[in-house]
Amino acid sequence: MDFGIPYTKLAPPVFDGYYHHIWVARMEAHLEANDLWEALEEDYEVLPLPNNPTMAQIKNHKEKKARKSKARATLFVVVSQDIFTRIMTIKSTFEIWNFLKDEYEEDEIIKGMQAMNLVREFEMKKKKESETIKEYANRLLNIANKVRLLGSNFSDSRIVQKILVTALEKFEASITSLENTKDISKITLAELVSAMQSQEQRRLMR
Repeated sequence: MDFGIPYTKLAPPVFDGYYHHIWVARMEAHLEANDLWEALEEDYEVLPLPNNPTMAQIKNHKEKKARKSKARATLFVVVSQDIFTRIMTIKSTFEIWNFLKDEYEEDEIIKGMQAMNLVREFEMKKKKESETIKEYANRLLNIANKVRLLGSNFSDSRIVQKILVTALEKFEASITSLENTKDISKITLAELVSAMQSQEQRRLMR
C-alpha cells in the first residue's frame, strides 16, 4: 500500500564500522531524499487515532508509522552483519542512529590524525602518465573532500597549486595562456582543468 512517502531505489551506503563521518554525510542525504530523516532527527511518538478519525488524520497516522518503520528497516540493511547484531533489538530508529554515533564517531584527536595522514597522502600524489588531467584532479579532490569531512579546511586553491607544481612541464602552454588572461592566484580548479583538458585534446588530434 502506498502511503504517499516517496522511496528511491538507489542503494544506500553500507557502514562497516569505519569512516563513520563519511557514512553519516551520505546517509543523511539518502534519508532526506526518501523523506525519512524526520524519523531519525526527532524521536516522535505515533499517537493512537482518536475516535471517529478524519481521513486526513488516518493518512497522517499511516505516514508517520510508515516513515518510522522504513527508517528502521533502512538502518538495518545499511550496516554490516556484525553491526546489525548490535542494533537489531533496538526498537527506536532515533536510538539506533545515536547508538551508532556514540559507538563509531571518532573523537577530535583521531579525526585530526586522520586528516594529517590524508594531507600527507595528498602531498605525495603525482600525476600518472596514463591518466588524464581530469582523473588526476579528481584523485586530489577526493582526498581533499575526505579531509573536509573530518572537519579540517582544505581549499580548492591548494589543489590548483598542487596541479600547477606537479603537471607544469607538459601543460606549460595552458598555464601561460591562463596567466595572460587573469591573475594565476585567482584561477579556479574548474578553469585550470578545463584549460589543460583542451591542451590534451589538441595533443590527441595531432
